[in-house]
Amino acid sequence: MLKHIIQLCILFNCISATAQLEIKAQLLDSTNLSPVPYASIQLNKKTGVISNEFGEFSLKINRSVNTSDSLNISCLGYQNTAVSLKNFNASLIYLNPQYIDLEQVNISQEDLDVEQIIDSVKSRLENNYEKGFTKRKLFFRNSDYGKLVKNEIKLKASTIPEINQAFIDSIFMAVPKNYDSHAEILAELYGKLSPESFQKMDVLKACYLYDKSNEITFENYEKRFNAIFNKYIKRDSYFKIKSGLFGTKEAIDSTMFGDPVKTIEEQQTDAFVKAQKEKEEKRKASFLKYRKQQIRNVELDNFLSEDHQLNFLEKSNKYIFNHVDYDVLDDSFVYKITFEPKRGADFKGILYINTDDFGIVRLDYHNVKPLRKFALLGISYNEFEKKGTIIFNKNKNDRYILKYMDETSGTKTGIKRPLKIIEKNKNVRGRRKQNEVSCDLHFIINSTEKKELIVFESENLSNDDFDSFMETPNVLPEYLDAYDPKFWEGYNIIEPNEALKNWKLIETDLN
Repeated sequence: MLKHIIQLCILFNCISATAQLEIKAQLLDSTNLSPVPYASIQLNKKTGVISNEFGEFSLKINRSVNTSDSLNISCLGYQNTAVSLKNFNASLIYLNPQYIDLEQVNISQEDLDVEQIIDSVKSRLENNYEKGFTKRKLFFRNSDYGKLVKNEIKLKASTIPEINQAFIDSIFMAVPKNYDSHAEILAELYGKLSPESFQKMDVLKACYLYDKSNEITFENYEKRFNAIFNKYIKRDSYFKIKSGLFGTKEAIDSTMFGDPVKTIEEQQTDAFVKAQKEKEEKRKASFLKYRKQQIRNVELDNFLSEDHQLNFLEKSNKYIFNHVDYDVLDDSFVYKITFEPKRGADFKGILYINTDDFGIVRLDYHNVKPLRKFALLGISYNEFEKKGTIIFNKNKNDRYILKYMDETSGTKTGIKRPLKIIEKNKNVRGRRKQNEVSCDLHFIINSTEKKELIVFESENLSNDDFDSFMETPNVLPEYLDAYDPKFWEGYNIIEPNEALKNWKLIETDLN
C-alpha cells in the first residue's frame, strides 16, 4: 500500500513539474483604472504577447515556473513593470504612468522643428526597418460583421401564379439580418519583408467560426422553387436575365428537374476516392494561398509601402504635422506628433518617433473622409471607415519589424435596380418567350472587417534557409460552432474580446 502511495506521489510530482501554466490578467492604469491596450508582455524578455484593446492578455507557459521567471510589461507612456510569476494569481495588474523630465531629452534633438523630425524619419526609413529574409511566428485573426439594413423586392409582374409578392416576402423574412464570422490562424511566414518578395507559409493550426445554417437558409425554398419550375418551366428552355440596360443568358440547371444522382455505392469507386483526396489537397492549398496573401497584405498595410493610402510620409506636403509632446517607451524617449490633412489627404493620426534613431515605433490613424465612394446605375459603394494601430519593435539586427497591427474597416454597399427574368425556348412554335418575372431590387448592406496580427517571434534567415524550406499545405481550419478557449490550449494568441468569447451558433427553426 505504501509503495502505491509513493508511486502516486512521484507521478503527481512529475505531472505538476510539466504542467502548463496559463496567466490571464487585465492591465489597468494605476491612476484612473482605465484599461491599458497594446502593451507588450514578455516572459523573461524573450517571447510574449500584446494586450488587446481592453488591456486583457493571456500567456501560456509549457513548463514549471521557477523563482527567476517574470513578466516584463512595457507600454508607451508607462513605467516598465516586472512581475514575478512564482505564486502569481492576480487578475489585475496596475501600470504606473511615466512622467518625463525634459532635461533628460537630448538637447540637440529637442531643438529640431517638426519638419526636420519628419525629414529625418524619411531619410532613415531604408536603414531603420528590416527588409531581409525573416521567419515570423504569428497569430492572425480576421472578423467579418454584416448587417442587412434593407432587403426589399417589389414584384411588378409574374406569369407564374405561385411566384407572387407573398412568396417573395416569405423568402426574405428568413434571410439573416446580421451575420458574423471569425478566422484564427497560427502560422510561420518565411520571406523578405520587401513588398515584391515571394513568401512561404507553414500553417500550424487554424479555426473558423461561422453560422453554417446561413449557407442552407434557402434549402426548403429551393425545393419549392424546383417544384414550381417542374410545373411551368420547359427542360430545354434558357433564362434571359436583364437588369436595366444589361442582360445575360443562362442555361437551366438540370437538377431543378430532379435528375437522378448516383447512389452512394456507385460513388465509392477508386476514382471517386482519388478525386476526393485531390479535392482535399486543393482545398488545403487554396486555404494556405488565400490566408498567406491576406496576412501578407496586412503586413504591407502601412506607411512603408509606396503609394499606400497611409501616405503621410511619401506625400508629407499634404499634411500638417504638430509636435505636441514627448513620451517614453522601454526607457527611450519618443516624439509624439499629430498629423492631419491639409490638401485633400485621407487620414489623421498620431506618430510616436524614437528620438535616437527617428524610427516610427507606433502609429494610430483614422480616416477623415470616405476612401472610396461611387454610385452608378443603381450600384453604390462607400468605404467610410478605416482606423487602426500599428506597432513596431526592434529585432536582433537593431532594425524595426512589425510587432502588432489592429485595423477596422467599414463599407456600405447598395443595389437599387430593376430585374427581369425571362424564360425563352427556341424549340416551340410561336414566340420564344414562355414566362417572365420582373421586379425592383433594393438592398443595403453594412459590413465591418477587423484584422489583428501579432508577431510573437522573428528571426533572420539566409537565402539558403529560405530556399530549403518547402511549403506543404497540410492544414485546414477546424469549424467551431462556439468559441472554445481550449482550442488554443498550449498556444499564445491575441486575447479575444467579449463579443468573440461569447460567440456561439444560434439555433433557428427554418421549417
